[in-house]
Amino acid sequence: MSLAQLISPAKLSARQEEPGLVILDCRFSLDDPAYGERSYAESHIPKARFADLEHDLSGPVTKGVTGRHPLPDPAALAEKLRNWGIDAESTVVLYDDGPGAFAARAWWLLAWLGKRDGVFLLDGGLKAWRDAELPLTAVTPTAQPGTFSGQPDSSLLVDADALQQRLGDANLTLLDARALPRFKGEVEPIDPVAGHIPGAQCAAFSDNLGGDGRFLPADALKQRFAALLGDRPLDEVVAYCGSGVTACHNLFALCLAGYPLARLYAGSWSEWITNPSRPLAKGE
Repeated sequence: MSLAQLISPAKLSARQEEPGLVILDCRFSLDDPAYGERSYAESHIPKARFADLEHDLSGPVTKGVTGRHPLPDPAALAEKLRNWGIDAESTVVLYDDGPGAFAARAWWLLAWLGKRDGVFLLDGGLKAWRDAELPLTAVTPTAQPGTFSGQPDSSLLVDADALQQRLGDANLTLLDARALPRFKGEVEPIDPVAGHIPGAQCAAFSDNLGGDGRFLPADALKQRFAALLGDRPLDEVVAYCGSGVTACHNLFALCLAGYPLARLYAGSWSEWITNPSRPLAKGE
């Protein structure tokens, strides 16, 4: 079974009374960090618990050292997962407003800690759930604490120093999940420096989705990534973005396409630019 799995609103609705099901609402907005929690309090999928990108799915930011969304402490994350009711055997469904970027971050964190079975992204997110006219609630569920105890897998990560040493290696495939104007350095609405890591290719995460906001079929994703990877080794793929969030969307989509789980440069562009000695590039 693929590490990346999707579930439709209809199938989730049919499984809502299933024992061991945990649903996490991962809504967030970079422009309004309180948006997710506020929106969750107004309405959410029944039985969902709220997972905040900055408070739950990221660690503390150290100015001038880390990126905008550093990885959380593994022990602290595992405790939160237990508090949400997650066991090693739980079925976990993750959603955000629709595109899946924040839900994919939660998916990757679970994989990082070893939870790789029974984890689904709600295809189309809350928008698809609403479009299907399925029920919402403002009730915050109570959870029986789970027993999850994961360990981080360092093989899924590459750090800035190791990546810098690899720049120029013909075998490296470096995929940048940001939109093309940010990749080219034409605009930069978030970070203080524009551009991309030299040698990277623009692989905007939004291109993993169709016009309906749902993931493209596996064969279409395979075609997309095959063009980006060429004949380079699959174990030399590294994904990054602005802060290590939307890169997880590409990692999820790669798995949907049948590729193995590639590595993440978690600090991403916002960490890369904290060291002025690291090289930068602009344009295509």
